[in-house]
Amino acid sequence: MAKQYDRIEPPLARFISRQKIFFTATATADSRVNLSPRSTDALRVLDENRVCYLDLTGSGSETSAHLLVDGRMTIMFCAFEGPPMILRLYGRGRSLFHGTPEYAERLAASYDGEAPLGARQIVELTADLVQSSCGYAVPLFDHQGERDVLTRWAEGKGAEGLVEYRAEKNVVSIDGLPTGVPA
Repeated sequence: MAKQYDRIEPPLARFISRQKIFFTATATADSRVNLSPRSTDALRVLDENRVCYLDLTGSGSETSAHLLVDGRMTIMFCAFEGPPMILRLYGRGRSLFHGTPEYAERLAASYDGEAPLGARQIVELTADLVQSSCGYAVPLFDHQGERDVLTRWAEGKGAEGLVEYRAEKNVVSIDGLPTGVPA
């Protein structure tokens, strides 16, 4: 049932574009595994082997810590409506931090230079293996919309407050690893 590809074939890119949520997974040899849900609103397929997503300020920054130490990353999509399928992108990721030239370049090229107030980085994955599987056991769900709680929280903090928050909460992972997030 599973099929492996060396790139994101056009039908798989179309599948990605129809999804409302994806999951990222990272770890180091000695850390906890981090698994996070994300909205596809901020995801972009860059080419046949690369995707990126705009990451907003949150309570931690495990992904950037793991990528800094190890680099391995998996992104998973599940069809919660329509024909069943699971799609995983396996590869190596990197963080492009807010305020760096790489971030500005990717933001301009992939997001028309626009980012919400709470944006802290763009995470980019270069896939070396793309795998689809049946997804027969994935339940059906109806998408009701996006939550605005994180946006309202960021607006309440303001630009300066977000910088202070990231300096306090985002520079070290829960396992004590540096995240690379500028303090």
